[in-house]
Amino acid sequence: MDLNPAYFRGGRDSKETSISPPPPQRTGSASSVHKSGHVINHSHRSSFAENLRGVVPPSPRNQRHPSFTQAAIQELLNHPPTPRHNPRFAGRDWRDVAIGELVSGDDATWVELDASVQDATMALLKNTSSNVVLVRENTTSPIPISTFDYNDLNAYILVVVGLAHPSDDLVELYDSLAKKAHARINIPLRDIQPILRKESLVTLQGDEDLTKAIEVFGSGVHQVLVTNQNAEVIGILSQLKLLEFFWNEGVNFRVIDELYPRLLRDLGVGSQQIIAINADSPLTEALNLMSQEGLSSVAVVDNGLNVVGNISTADVKLLTSATSLPLLHNSCMHFISVILTEKGVEKGKDSFPVFYVNPYSTLAHTVAKLVATHSHRMWVVESASPSPSAPGTPSLGPTVLLPTPSSSQTSLTGNHFPSIPASSLPGTHLSGRLIGVITLTDILNLFARSTGLNPTDPSEQRARRRRSSSSSVRPSIESSRASLDIRR
Repeated sequence: MDLNPAYFRGGRDSKETSISPPPPQRTGSASSVHKSGHVINHSHRSSFAENLRGVVPPSPRNQRHPSFTQAAIQELLNHPPTPRHNPRFAGRDWRDVAIGELVSGDDATWVELDASVQDATMALLKNTSSNVVLVRENTTSPIPISTFDYNDLNAYILVVVGLAHPSDDLVELYDSLAKKAHARINIPLRDIQPILRKESLVTLQGDEDLTKAIEVFGSGVHQVLVTNQNAEVIGILSQLKLLEFFWNEGVNFRVIDELYPRLLRDLGVGSQQIIAINADSPLTEALNLMSQEGLSSVAVVDNGLNVVGNISTADVKLLTSATSLPLLHNSCMHFISVILTEKGVEKGKDSFPVFYVNPYSTLAHTVAKLVATHSHRMWVVESASPSPSAPGTPSLGPTVLLPTPSSSQTSLTGNHFPSIPASSLPGTHLSGRLIGVITLTDILNLFARSTGLNPTDPSEQRARRRRSSSSSVRPSIESSRASLDIRR
């Protein structure tokens, strides 16, 4: 596989939220593995400018063959997949399960700090078990000093195409990296570390029990490195993998199992502080939004604030070829159609993202969807609006923030794909008006508190994640953050 030289010759997944029937059945405590199925080839090493002027491929909407009826979509919404239990954990208290029992050495993929960004990206695309690459100083070092994931790939792409918002002290570095990438000069990971949003690496020993892991994850940490007594990494444990374990084995854990039949409304989990983007906004706005706010995904809404899609940082894997560059010029709605088409090619049939619940959904219903779609969050919606194209309605909470288009919306020129109306996607009218979000952190925090543990406030970790972003957050956005933040 070779990646677009404009991005990677000089340099270097929801994926998360899409599914196609029949929904996946999880084996108890197995890793969340899903193939990317994305192979990229090119025979002509075109320049960056040539790539931007390249021939626009036909809209994937013309090639989709719907195989998912409206009734099938509704059935999946009403009856998500049931858990499958691993006999190895039968009769055991979850507090007696060691962290090391949930991980595998296959989770860890390594690259060196002086490896090119292209090589790191190739390793990331191949590692579908953990969606992260560990970075070490050299081949003899057993200790990771950093990581490389899809958030980092997103940040790098924004720099290369000139759409990032660097702070004053990083402007020169951003310009230098973009010029090297355009000139197809190898860029090592070492050189891009200042542009990446990095959190401290969290490690737990494999012989520790799950109480420590659930307390850490309930505090907002997304993944931990699992080590042996010699501090060597033996696997990677993520929030999703732990939640998958509790879903499949919950019947063995009374305190947690008793939470599953309860309604989200009664549990009081989730948040009404939402960041979303309008379906007609350029894709570049969604990518910048995720980079600025330290998010792994954003909801895509229509003018009536109905949820019509989801874009995650893992989806940037679809932007690593020369032919995909025109997607940056086009709307978020068009990119969602590309994501669905890619899933259809990958799974052999059409797919539709089931990434929303409502306040009357049970916790079991919500967790089942998160596990089935490999998602990090579910959007909470009201009942469906009569029409996805209905005019805007007043926001819940104090105000709806509608920032004026940023310069990134007009930074790219070139051919555009035809606009795709939100109402044209199958099943979109089954969603509803966006009113909240529930994340893996929210659920694991609930589990931790319900079992007598004391996780720290997840908002502290979220604030650190935003502060650690190398991209500057526009003051007008940060100072007037509302309950529902919609970018157009």
